[in-house]
Amino acid sequence: MTVVQEERTTEDLKALAERAGRELEDASALDILRWAAETFGSRFCVTSSMEDAVVAHLASRALPGVDVVFLDTGYHFPETIGTRDAVEAVMDVNVITLTPRRTVAEQDAEYGPKLHDRDPDLCCALRKVRPLEEGLEGYQAWATGLRRDESATRANTPVVGWDEKRGKVKVSPIARWSQEDVQTYVAEHGVLTNPLLMDGYASVGCAPCTRRVLEGEDSRAGRWAGRSKTECGLHG
Repeated sequence: MTVVQEERTTEDLKALAERAGRELEDASALDILRWAAETFGSRFCVTSSMEDAVVAHLASRALPGVDVVFLDTGYHFPETIGTRDAVEAVMDVNVITLTPRRTVAEQDAEYGPKLHDRDPDLCCALRKVRPLEEGLEGYQAWATGLRRDESATRANTPVVGWDEKRGKVKVSPIARWSQEDVQTYVAEHGVLTNPLLMDGYASVGCAPCTRRVLEGEDSRAGRWAGRSKTECGLHG
């Protein structure tokens, strides 16, 4: 696919996102990603936590060789790193691994050990938010795996919206999907998933701040359990 790269102002991009959000609300996830591929070409990427590779797989069908951005915080489960390596090996995508400016040891030396326990917001800012902002600089649009059914804070996620913080179009192609839809797609296409999903984890983040969920809890309950914190800052 050859896409002409247009120079768009921030206001152009914002208007484009708002219009697409309305027009694509009932479109399939693949059609939403095809729109993104045709609109942005190489200035579009997918971000993945490697909880599963559903959006990366969908995007590879719309834009073979698409950039898939992964944040290696230094605190991931080994299973998450393994999932990233497997995605890179078997899928038609270009995996780009972003790392924070400081290693965990350097962060410990500057802020003290286990910053994630004492100030999880700052830890997320240093190890997730800032690296992503730097890593997305060359793109006009990015895709996420956000779904409305994951938690109350994500219930109004648009399929295409405007990321005010970064000044980019934010695409959430599976926003309307249920967990059953995800499982069906995984089964039908043999999509890679993080082994931890079969071990009681419904949402996979950094190891120190993630636990298994209990029966009846929503899928995000295992993240920062016991705290008022519900998001790392990447999505709000």
